[in-house]
Amino acid sequence: MSLCAVAQALLTFHLIGSKPVFPVLGLLFTSTLGIYNFCILITRPAKPQRSPYRRVRWFFAHYRLMVTFTIVSLLSLIPLFFIITTESKILLIFLSVLSFGYGLPLFSVGDHKFGLRNIPGLKPFLITLVWTMSCVLFPVLESMHNHLTDISMRDTTILIAKRFLFIGALTVPFDIRDLFDDRKVGLKTIPVVWGEKNAYLFCQVLLAGYIVLMFLFRQNGFSPDFFALTLTMFLTGWLIFKSAWEKNEYYYFFYMDGVLILQYVMVVAFSFLKYIPH
Repeated sequence: MSLCAVAQALLTFHLIGSKPVFPVLGLLFTSTLGIYNFCILITRPAKPQRSPYRRVRWFFAHYRLMVTFTIVSLLSLIPLFFIITTESKILLIFLSVLSFGYGLPLFSVGDHKFGLRNIPGLKPFLITLVWTMSCVLFPVLESMHNHLTDISMRDTTILIAKRFLFIGALTVPFDIRDLFDDRKVGLKTIPVVWGEKNAYLFCQVLLAGYIVLMFLFRQNGFSPDFFALTLTMFLTGWLIFKSAWEKNEYYYFFYMDGVLILQYVMVVAFSFLKYIPH
């Protein structure tokens, strides 16, 4: 997931015509690693080695190593944090509060404690918002501060909207996978409320909206970036439908999440095609 965050930031830099800002990439890598590990640690089951999830069993089989990684990654954020601009600091503090509030049981009703993820309809929105703001707005702010790009508010808004639709489409299959567990605990996700079939169709609508917005971004039309990203949208749509009968948990973490990296790989590959003599 840390590599996915870095790839999405690199995609943003590419699309706005900016060189990568390395403190941004470092912050995204270490913060993603630290927060994801932290969320697993605080939700540790009573008997992790009997968990139905292989990643949970592996994580707690290497408990000391993963705690060390978590501490080192979170501590490394401190020097990186002081390099970035004030606007980015405010943004990241806000996103950090949302990220930790997502997993921590900060609220209670009677004897029942819960985090932000347990609020009906908020789970996919929070994930999508945090990923979009950190991988799009954060790189844009730093690039503009360093005078590496000149992007209008209109194009920035379109870029954020595009990524929001894409990340949003990727979050829904994970909720479909957890449909029965979420029903048991009363978690109101999109698949629980709308049904599994409608949830899959909703994903395709989001991906179609992404393609439509690509026409509007910087008015580039049918550029290499357009074809690269459109191809990944079709692949993502196919993977989402295939997840209907693919229940292996690593299918989601390698293929579904892997699309986040594939997007950047595709735009780089297509950008080289224009230099090939015809």
